Amino acid sequence: MKNVKLGKLWDELHSSYWFIPTLMAVAAIALAFTMLTLDRTGKAEINYWWSYTGGADGARSLLGAVAGSMVSVCATAFSITIVALQLAASSFGPRLLRNFMQDTGNQIVLGTFIGTFIYCLLVLRTIHGEGDGYSLFVPQLSVTGGTLLAIISIGVLIYFIHHASTIIQASYVIQNVSTDLDSVIERLFPQKIGRGKPEQDVTSSIPVSFEEEACPIRASGTGYLQAIDDEELINIACKYNLLVRLATRPGKFVVKGSDLVMVFPEERVNAKLVKQINDAFILGIERNEQQDIEFPIDQLVEIAMRALSPGINDPFTATRCIDHQ
Repeated sequence: MKNVKLGKLWDELHSSYWFIPTLMAVAAIALAFTMLTLDRTGKAEINYWWSYTGGADGARSLLGAVAGSMVSVCATAFSITIVALQLAASSFGPRLLRNFMQDTGNQIVLGTFIGTFIYCLLVLRTIHGEGDGYSLFVPQLSVTGGTLLAIISIGVLIYFIHHASTIIQASYVIQNVSTDLDSVIERLFPQKIGRGKPEQDVTSSIPVSFEEEACPIRASGTGYLQAIDDEELINIACKYNLLVRLATRPGKFVVKGSDLVMVFPEERVNAKLVKQINDAFILGIERNEQQDIEFPIDQLVEIAMRALSPGINDPFTATRCIDHQ
């Protein structure tokens, strides 16, 4: 159960635009306090030509300019990302938005800009000149670190411009969906069909009265079935000595009160068992590729159908979808 829930949690975090930027923002805060501590203790002295050796006013101007530019660049990058998502939704279908939301490159770009901005703000507040009423403090190592982060951010911006123009190309989108399909097949069906000894037929051990006497366990919620914890269901069946037959599969929409499994014998079913079985079924508001092998196939089909629509009329994109299926 832990693996299934952890997989769902990771899928939600990986599909969000806040997780990686938040981690990078926390890392920037930790870096700022570490650099300031080194400056205050004087354990790290730098005398290179590229290090900052100016005064308090120059350090304030430098960090202020970097922080202000990071806000502008971050807003621009966010706007470009939103435009790319709108273009993807209109050209490839709304189901493809998950693939763009899971793009790690865009998340790292936003995290870099936000982290640089936070770092500069934290260092800026500690700079004191001679006439400020405080003892003179110019954290040269920290200011140098802010300059290096600004240079890194410029390189990240160049990468983002190239990356944003690449991820909206049809060939790139189709390739990503095809890669997801291959990974799902390898994860869900690791055994090669047609190799090894045939498995023993277990249908003969199923009671003849199973259909008449089996008790349905109904869903306690509504949503798309994203994953089933097979190991948990097996443990429940062994613990209560039950026969369990699935009545649905991942990718299907489950309505509250619909059948999840059929359990035999009926007299062993109680409220605790119903709750345990329901906990083994992970529901969500949308489909994902965690255990739903049809989901990436449907994505390729949707791209192909939109490409063949009269408004687009792009048979080459549809051909690429067929090549990758």
